[in-house]
Amino acid sequence: MGNACSNNLGIPPANGPNHVGCTDFMMDHTAQGSFFRLYYPCQETEKSEKADWVPCREYFNGLADFMKINRTLSERIFNYLFGSFKIPAFLDAPFKSREKCPVVIFSHGLGAFRTLYSAICVELASQGFIVASVEHRDQSASATFYFHEKTDSENASKTSWMYYRTLRHGESEFPLRNKQVKQRADECIQALDRLTKFNSGIRMQNVLQTQFDWAALENSMDLCRVAVMGHSFGGATVIESLCKEVNFKCGVALDAWMFPLDDEIFPRVKQPIFFINSEKFQWAGNISRMRKLDSAVIQRKMITIRGTVHQSFPDFTFLTGNWLGKLMKLKGEIDPAIAIDLSNKATLAFLQRHLGLEKNFNQWDPLIDGEDDNLIPGTNVTVLQSAM
Repeated sequence: MGNACSNNLGIPPANGPNHVGCTDFMMDHTAQGSFFRLYYPCQETEKSEKADWVPCREYFNGLADFMKINRTLSERIFNYLFGSFKIPAFLDAPFKSREKCPVVIFSHGLGAFRTLYSAICVELASQGFIVASVEHRDQSASATFYFHEKTDSENASKTSWMYYRTLRHGESEFPLRNKQVKQRADECIQALDRLTKFNSGIRMQNVLQTQFDWAALENSMDLCRVAVMGHSFGGATVIESLCKEVNFKCGVALDAWMFPLDDEIFPRVKQPIFFINSEKFQWAGNISRMRKLDSAVIQRKMITIRGTVHQSFPDFTFLTGNWLGKLMKLKGEIDPAIAIDLSNKATLAFLQRHLGLEKNFNQWDPLIDGEDDNLIPGTNVTVLQSAM
């Protein structure tokens, strides 16, 4: 795609002991089929190449639509800025793990897609997790696609692209977002169901026909240790998914946007939740909705990372220089690598605690309580009792 000079910009390499591979899975020839990027511990291999960060130019068109800018012009700009970046994971590398892997299902934010949170997903995979980053087909992704089945007269499958759906003039936002968050939760549950089938040795056709050997995943996962995680709209998706699926043992919500959720689901969520917030995005009404999930008996934790903005969690924050990053609100005041490292370590500590992992992630337990110079325990937002 692009060939822009990256000037030392790039997605940070993972810190865990495992090499990381990634591949894509698409279940069938309909918009209802499951679609996700899988990150996993892999064998060290000389054959595999690093995966492209943005899979193809249609995603740039989708980002342009989401940002309400001209497609033709923005495709050139996006391609120049971002087209050459790779993610620190080997495409279709052979799966390898010394033990059964806990599982994380990841949900992207509004206007994003499955590859934009690779710094988080690659880190989890390097630490021994299998991570499925879902690409949502509720028209909240900037772009996604599916294949129509070939007819006898066709040599190639026809690709249908689905782009971000903007609010119509005069349309109320809540009904749309509420419907979308329910579909998103269903897609997270469906992704877990696909992984459960692979783990059981059930063969399923991947219509993308990747080089990855899916049979290698048989008996590879610890399906008693499954979490759901997401950013922004994906954070709301975490809450909805926990309510709908008891096999998700806990959830991590990154700068969650709570607006799409029905109030009635809050008391029905029984699993531990960890809210990791940015300093600049949150407001009293949103925090008060998070507080409705407070519990005397179930662990609900919240921290805020100083100097961060809402876009400190997706990969864009690593791929833009300081001036452009701050102009586009993709960067906060804190070094993005420090921010994501804090978020990832706190996440790992929380997952160890609530999935019962026998790892050394508990060394970062103090981060769960905001014990670090770059963290605020709870929130920096003042919430009046009347707003609760």
